[in-house]
Amino acid sequence: MLHIAVVGSGPSGVYAAQSLVQQDEVPGVRVDVLDRLPCPYGLVRYGVAPDHEKIKSLQNNLRTVLEHERVRFLGGVEVGPAGLPAARLRELYHAVVYCVGAAADRRLGVPGEDLAGSHSATDFVSWYSAHPDAVENGFVNGVESAVVIGVGNVAVDVARMLARGQAELRPTDMPQSALGVLADSRVREVHMVGRRGPSQARFTTKELRELGSLPDTEVLVDPAELALDPAYADPAGLPGPVRRNIEVMRGWAERPERGLPRRIRLRFFLRPVEVAGAAGRVSGVRFERTVPDGRGGVTGTGRYEDLPAQLVLRSVGYRGVPLDGLPFDPDRGTVPHVAGRVMRGGVAVPGAYVAGWIKRGPTGVIGTNRPCAKETVRSLLDDAPALRRRTAADDPLAALRRAGLRPVEWTGWQAIERAEAELGRSMGRGPVKIPDWEGLLGAARGTAGAR
Repeated sequence: MLHIAVVGSGPSGVYAAQSLVQQDEVPGVRVDVLDRLPCPYGLVRYGVAPDHEKIKSLQNNLRTVLEHERVRFLGGVEVGPAGLPAARLRELYHAVVYCVGAAADRRLGVPGEDLAGSHSATDFVSWYSAHPDAVENGFVNGVESAVVIGVGNVAVDVARMLARGQAELRPTDMPQSALGVLADSRVREVHMVGRRGPSQARFTTKELRELGSLPDTEVLVDPAELALDPAYADPAGLPGPVRRNIEVMRGWAERPERGLPRRIRLRFFLRPVEVAGAAGRVSGVRFERTVPDGRGGVTGTGRYEDLPAQLVLRSVGYRGVPLDGLPFDPDRGTVPHVAGRVMRGGVAVPGAYVAGWIKRGPTGVIGTNRPCAKETVRSLLDDAPALRRRTAADDPLAALRRAGLRPVEWTGWQAIERAEAELGRSMGRGPVKIPDWEGLLGAARGTAGAR
């Protein structure tokens, strides 16, 4: 009977576990899903905006997998030098599937990027999503104008959260501290800026339209910047999602300003060249105007525009980071693989597999992880005869405990859920996330133990 470890409990990890236990080619496969955090679901819990209840409801589907009789959740287990060495992990299981995502943010690489008030969008998202590693940086304190660099869905999320009011945020599971800060926010102007044109923006039409439905907020688009995009003149031949995006933005561009209390300005063909500062803090961003180069990219014009801001959030992509004991491609930010089998020097590493962003890079939507995980599991099942010859521990959990680790099992996670529900009730709200390690582990270990 194969016993497999899946590292990472986000969608790619859970889909890998699901594929392993639902197939009947190799019967009886057992799966332990390990996560560094005491809570499952990965970016569905800590990356999806709190006001996106429909997407967050995907947790219910992931829960069904993690409650399968041959799947075991083991949270609070860090794989690597600071916790369980990868070599030891591979000794405990017949195979290990790494589904750890892309943990690092891409940087702008411009002067002033590290000034106070300049952050990655991920830092901001982690704070309002109650990630236990998040640091309270007073993101919006004293901020009236913010610049979000990037035109993908994460950029849209953070722009929307900056413009939300307390009435819309109170029903969410946002931690009380973040709710209070955002409710008192004085942000009135949000610039969302892309270096290329609107036809190359990465946001989805659904996310884009949400900006236009925010109370007391108007979305402004410069018609001249739309017109710079060659696709704007004749969008008929564009893919449907791009065409719909342009239609939405065209409608905003043709509408006169209404003088509402808050404004979100969509800007295009502006490349950041410097984050300006005063007294060590962000005071604005200098952009170079770009124009299409005829090959799908842009070229600089030597003309510049300064946008005043007290907060800068960069949302220009993610990349994977090296993993303990595994080869790594620094150019792609991924682990080298063939159909999910980890490769070192052109040779498969026995018992090591990858799925999700660490396998293919930060592309696709949540559902993209399902076929990605299936491909990896297909490779693992093809390797099953060789994997069975590998030695594995009779009870990996007992071995983890002997190593001094205290995994948070499913009962511990359920205790966290109860504690968050009670926390919300005490505030007259629905469930409210516990935002710190001490609170999470304290709640979990009140009832932790084998289920």
